[in-house]
Amino acid sequence: MKTHHLVYAALAAAGLIATGSLLAAAQSSSAPAAAAAPAAAAPANVYAGISPANLSPALRDHLPRVYVPNLRSNDVYVIDPETLKVVDKFKVGVGPQHVVPAWDMQSLWVANNAERTNKGSLTPIDPKTGKPGTQVAVDDPYNMYFSPDGKSAIVVAEALHRLDFRDPKTMQMQYSIDVPQCGGINHADFSPDGRYAMFTCEFAGSVARIDLATRKVEGYLKLSMPATRFSEKDPIDQLLANEVCSKKKGMPQDIRVSPDGKRYYIADMDADGVHIVDAASFTKVGFIPTGVGAHGLYPSRDGTKLYVANRGTHNIHGKPKGKGRVTVIDFATEKVVAQWPIPGGGSPDMGNVSADGKYLWLSGRFDDVVYRIDTANGDVRKIKVGQEPHGLTVWPQPGRYSLGHTGNMR
Repeated sequence: MKTHHLVYAALAAAGLIATGSLLAAAQSSSAPAAAAAPAAAAPANVYAGISPANLSPALRDHLPRVYVPNLRSNDVYVIDPETLKVVDKFKVGVGPQHVVPAWDMQSLWVANNAERTNKGSLTPIDPKTGKPGTQVAVDDPYNMYFSPDGKSAIVVAEALHRLDFRDPKTMQMQYSIDVPQCGGINHADFSPDGRYAMFTCEFAGSVARIDLATRKVEGYLKLSMPATRFSEKDPIDQLLANEVCSKKKGMPQDIRVSPDGKRYYIADMDADGVHIVDAASFTKVGFIPTGVGAHGLYPSRDGTKLYVANRGTHNIHGKPKGKGRVTVIDFATEKVVAQWPIPGGGSPDMGNVSADGKYLWLSGRFDDVVYRIDTANGDVRKIKVGQEPHGLTVWPQPGRYSLGHTGNMR
């Protein structure tokens, strides 16, 4: 297996880059289906549609707002991005995890997964008024995506190891895909041609590849751990990992496809960096160390940079004022070009980039705040919100349609 020549050659020599191994496909011991068929020609930039110039006229009457789901206080705070003030808040279901733009961008959905109960629900928000609608009961909606053709909402039923495909308007069940070996299934991205999806398996240390046409799992890829990782106890400005990594499996979180569609970048909270997976061969080909608790991934509006939110802890339930920071990766070279620490410590988690690309908005998961980070220089402003904010969304956003999560736009 070859290691990509652009990705930290020196780190490879030091053992910081390792390759992954493909597990057996769901119902076959032969090579995965992904290797059998040639991939479609990759576009020049899959993020071409998310530039500020591509804000749809259909969104012109949508309020400019930041919607923040607070996991422990079961509510959504609404921030005016101009004044940086909380202008509204309302109760939703139990355990709101993410605010998800619909495929047609005419509604937002709050995914209330009500962990360890059967009280999961989705709360719609009208982006024209910023007000919630009537809750819809669904099983365990930790996250939600939309099929690239817009025909299905994909509810990620994490605890059930299942993807529930539902009508994108009514949320009535269409069909399900079981992903039995994907413990902690949570985040996803899609191939440029829309043929398959890649879902991360948080508690299995792997990713699952789902064929959307055949409705089957094509295979699983185990992600190997680096030799060392960042220490939570060391200064935040350390340049390289310096703590021996005793973990045998990682904790993959967010995932994003490269602008040319040939690679996938996977944030790993235990590996403290971003795995690089080759799309055609479905193998790991590199690793980029970023910081403690690598978690959320967001492309810049011009599609040249990838912002990595490092949560500042290896723990699922962390403490305030951790070693949180944002790492900026250049897509073309796959090298780190900037590190933006959270002043005084923090826990940057999930969010998105403003429509004009000038700000990265992230929840401060364990600090009960939201960060507005200037993408020109990393300057941080903080806004107090509810208890344990998670997958906030900035709205409106440019693009032709939404693939879900907090605004995976195309």
